[in-house]
This record gives sequence, C-alpha cells and structure tokens, in this order.
Amino acid sequence: MKPLLITDCDEVLLHMVRHFGSWLKDAHAIDFRLHGGGFAESMTRADGTTLEPLEMWGLLDGFFPAEMARQTLVPHAREALAALAEQADIVVLTNLQDHCRTHRIDQLATHGIVHRVECNQGGKGPPVARLVAEYGPSVTVFVDDLAVHHQSVADTAPQVFRLHMVSEPDLAVHVAPAPAAHARIDDWVEAQGWIEARFAEGRGAQA
Repeated sequence: MKPLLITDCDEVLLHMVRHFGSWLKDAHAIDFRLHGGGFAESMTRADGTTLEPLEMWGLLDGFFPAEMARQTLVPHAREALAALAEQADIVVLTNLQDHCRTHRIDQLATHGIVHRVECNQGGKGPPVARLVAEYGPSVTVFVDDLAVHHQSVADTAPQVFRLHMVSEPDLAVHVAPAPAAHARIDDWVEAQGWIEARFAEGRGAQA
C-alpha cells in the first residue's frame, strides 16, 4: 500500500488572495485587505462600505475560472510534490464548483503539477474519507489553509494526518494555527520533510 497525500490548491499550491485582490481593484474598484477575517469583511468600496457575503460569492465566481490565469505557483510546491509522488499517490482537493475542474486541471498543468483533481463544496472531511476508502493507503496526509477543513477531516477521518499551511506571507501572519491540525508549516521545503516523516511511520494519526 502506498501513502496518500490530499492537498488543497489555493494558498497551498498556488497563490490566490494577492491576485484576487489585484483583480478586485482593477476590475471593480474594491480594496481587498485580508487580515484573518472573512473575505466579505475584507472588501471595501470607495465609499468605505464592506460587501455582503452574497456579493463576495458573486465576485469569487467571477474570478473562477475567468481570472485563474493570474495565479502564480507557491515556491517549492512543484518540486515537493514531484518528490512526494515518487512514493505516494497525490490528489488535489479544491473547493471550487464542479464546472471549474477542467480549468483547475489545466491551470495546474501549466505549472508542472499533474495529479488527480477533485472539486468539492463544503467541509472536506467527507471527500477525504471517500478518497481514503478508495485508495486504501498505508498513511494519509491532508494539507489545507483553512482551519474549518482540518476540523472537518478530524471529525470524519481522524486517522488522517493534518498539516495546516498558509503560503501567502501577508495572510499567514494573521492566521492562527488550526486547532485540529497536527502541525502548522507554511513552507514547502519544511513541509515536504514533515510529510515524508509521516509516510515513513506507516501508520495513521490515531494508531
């Protein structure tokens, strides 16, 4: 049995918030400054008013997939995945609408990342549990930037090791370590070593 790595994309493999902010300013005259709060509360119009959540979701739908080409690769992400793929299966689990799946696959391929991609809406615990059941891995590691998903995985698939990563430096300083994660590492060089150590142990987080 091979190990399994399940990783998020935005702010783990690809930078998103910095490019989303640039697009909001260029296309919508909205100032975006994310300081660890919600997306909607971080968007400010010229008159100083913030956006309602429904408006925020509409803007995200405008960014994905039309503006995805703006996104850039997180340093060392491609090299780390290439090394980990020599011993493990890798699945990119991204919280995008299903119609964005092909766009995400093509986007990652342009950055040299070619692995299975699955879209999801809502908590990531259930799809992680399904992937574990499908692959039957010796050990599974889950990487994501949002604490809510680490809690979801902890609740649904507690045997999975959970690594909290926020690869955007301007955002990372405002985000506390996820309580349900086993570790917080924001750099792929260090993260690769941590993941390889979990693979080498060959047992689940609750074993």
